[in-house]
Amino acid sequence: MSQFNHIIDIAKYGLNNDQEKLLAALNELIEYSKKTKKINFALQLQSILKETIRHQQNTGLTKVGSDGHFQRIEDREFNEFIIEKLTSDYSFDNLICDVEVKNELQYFIQEHKASDVLNRFELPIANKVLLHGPSGCGKTLASYVIAGELEKMMVVINLGAIVSSKLGETSKNLSKVFKRATTEDLIIFFDEFDSLGKIRDYAQDHGEMKRIVNTILQLFDYLPQSSIVIAATNQVNMIDEALLRRFDLNIKFELPAEDRIHELIDLTLKNGMFQFDKPKSVNSIIKESVGLSYYAIQKTLITSIKRSLFSLPKNTIPATAKINTKIWQQLIIKEKRSLSAIK
Repeated sequence: MSQFNHIIDIAKYGLNNDQEKLLAALNELIEYSKKTKKINFALQLQSILKETIRHQQNTGLTKVGSDGHFQRIEDREFNEFIIEKLTSDYSFDNLICDVEVKNELQYFIQEHKASDVLNRFELPIANKVLLHGPSGCGKTLASYVIAGELEKMMVVINLGAIVSSKLGETSKNLSKVFKRATTEDLIIFFDEFDSLGKIRDYAQDHGEMKRIVNTILQLFDYLPQSSIVIAATNQVNMIDEALLRRFDLNIKFELPAEDRIHELIDLTLKNGMFQFDKPKSVNSIIKESVGLSYYAIQKTLITSIKRSLFSLPKNTIPATAKINTKIWQQLIIKEKRSLSAIK
């Protein structure tokens, strides 16, 4: 067999996506090249082949029509709907929220950790959680805490990719996501969930929204108890009532009161590297911070730390540093003005 014949076989099997025969043909060409003293060519082919095999799990060819081929298609379609796939190191130590909220989340975690006990008594396990409240109040962080405490993989869903203008496509896309959750025991996280579960009062898309809501209700019913859905929204009043009732846990997050702001400051400064230059001024700044979200308050505090460091003499890196409380107060005032302008 000549080199020409080997190349024809490689082209043929490659175009047919027949990986087994393609690899065999490549190995035959490598051996043929060695026998005909084309050592450099043989070594180059070997290098390419080894690199391909090393990445085969992610990039290898699969035969059209095979189970592996259809699995690759499903994987690609599912990945289009994902913003992020992650494991979390967050725990309750990272979450500042009202005591009632933390208690509800802890009971939810406990149900899944003690699932064998509940199953023994044929009791249902809560697995559908709705988190709602103002932006920046810890809803997304709470989802990371759930994932971290349960040591589960979480996928953050891209609702922009899920929602389609084509009739029925949104429901099909949702079904694909839930199907993967059932097979892989995942946590599905939907942010801005109101864009999926809107109330049925839109004349233009009334029928389609009704279909989407009904699809979600059916998918909820068939979700295994070991899989979890977490939905977050700033506009809970926009979600269909039938859908609201189907969540096992409905948790409202509030803007932080003074005691929670104190906790947030302690958490942010827990490494002991920073202290306030005027500790007595902190309480008045905390009072002024009421009405802002956890995110906004922590953002202004961290920014004030950075700007305080910038004011130090050049090439000075102290073990500990002072936070300029005046800078922080100015940032808080600016943040509140921005909030008022939006309202």
